[in-house]
Amino acid sequence: MTEIDAKIDALVPAWLTLPDIAEMLDVEVTRVRQLVKEGQLIAVRRGENRALHVPAAFIDGAEQKVVKGLTGTLTLLRDDGFTDEEMIEWLFTPDDSLPGTPAQALSENRGTEVKRRAQALAV
Repeated sequence: MTEIDAKIDALVPAWLTLPDIAEMLDVEVTRVRQLVKEGQLIAVRRGENRALHVPAAFIDGAEQKVVKGLTGTLTLLRDDGFTDEEMIEWLFTPDDSLPGTPAQALSENRGTEVKRRAQALAV
């Protein structure tokens, strides 16, 4: 769990607190903390009170779960040596060849292409 700079903070269109996510997923906040600890979500400190926040794009509210393909993508990026801050930057930086951002592609069920790109970063 890191603190992010203003540039990366501005890339993410919306953020959710851990209690917000717990409510959306209908689980306890401790379960959301466990998802962060296990690397299935990235949480960063931001805002005046430095509370933990997760990019809203990582949660599929309709399905009440973490966006499909996110966990595997985070694992690939982590294996490539990315920090949490760098992963957020990569996931929310527009890529004309996708099109859109990798985070958008994941939410649109285009995770295979996102994972392929994440794997290519290691080469």
